[in-house]
Parts: sequence; C-alpha cells; structure tokens
Amino acid sequence: MNGVEGYERLRAERPELFRNEPGGIEILTDPAAVAGAGGLLYRDPYVMLVRDAVRFPDGREGTYIRSIGTTPEPGCVVLPLLDGQVVLIEHFRHATRSWRWEVPRGFGTRGLADAENAAKELREEIGAEVLELVPLGAVHPDTGVMGDRVLLYAARIGGIGRLAVGEGIRSTRTVPFAEAEEMVLDGRITDGFTLAALFRARLAGLAG
Repeated sequence: MNGVEGYERLRAERPELFRNEPGGIEILTDPAAVAGAGGLLYRDPYVMLVRDAVRFPDGREGTYIRSIGTTPEPGCVVLPLLDGQVVLIEHFRHATRSWRWEVPRGFGTRGLADAENAAKELREEIGAEVLELVPLGAVHPDTGVMGDRVLLYAARIGGIGRLAVGEGIRSTRTVPFAEAEEMVLDGRITDGFTLAALFRARLAGLAG
C-alpha cells in the first residue's frame, strides 16, 4: 500500500483526525495534494507518521507532519499509589538513551475500555493489581506534532510484583508524594507524562 492509499484508508476509518475547524490550518484532500505531501509515510503496530497537505490561515499552502497512534483508543498514564505513597519505575528509554524515573504508561489497546487498559499496563509493567482507579483527565503530549490524547489515572494498589525487565524496567522506588515532587524540582524526574500525573493528582487531593 502506498502513502496515498494508506492515507485515504485512514481518512475513511478515522475521519475525526481530518476535521477542519473554521480559521484553522485546513487539510487539503484532493489526490494530487495528498500525493505531493506524501500521505501516510510510516506505520508500525504502535504509531503512524502522516504528512498532510495543508492551507495555512494566511492562504499559503504547504505540508505539516504529525504522529498518530494506530488505534482510536487513547493511551494511558497510571500513577501507582501504595499505602499512600508514589511508586516510580526506573525505565530505560531508547529515545533519550538514558534511565528515567517515571510512572507506568502505555499505548491504547484496540478493543479494551480505558480503565481496562490502565489496569493492563500496571499488571504488565510492575505486576500490580488495581484496588481503586481514579481518573485524572486527559493530556495532549505535544500538540505541535502528536495527534493523540492520553488519559491520566491514579491507581491504589496492594503491592508490587514482577517487573517488566524485558521492556527496560530495572527497579521501582516508593516515595512520599512530597519526595516525588522534590525529584521533579531537582531534575531527577523530567518525563512529561509523570509530571502531568503528579500535578493532576495533587489537584485531585491525592497528595496526602
């Protein structure tokens, strides 16, 4: 399947990704424009890279690239709470080539409800079962290039089980909420998803 065919199939399957808002950046969908921009450039089981033909509000025409998840189901970020304290995972991230302190997260899973997906990520990454799941709203990770929203949760858990060592998780750390925030202030936590989850949890009154 070439880029134009893939693009047209995506438009048919997920029209919400191609809506045009008055006064915004307009997506052009005529075949010549799509072919010139490239359409669907790349797809794997997790992400798609799309280059749209667009018309900017000042009338200029050009292209705009964006990353989109392969399923309409949103990804999730889960802040685990064990006896009122925050569980962090030490996760090696290929993109930064470094170990990062984070909370569990994952892509959307086709066919799973949002809460089921959050529980699945906790089981897979830290071997934990959810006792209570608290929705914390949604976040758009990078509105300049990413077309996805990600759901935030806090989850009270009863314990930590087997870690997903094969995914690059080598340890966990359970800290008071205030210490997690200190790790943000001194730069030990820099992951944007983790920052968002901690902030939303504080606003929701879960910081103790």
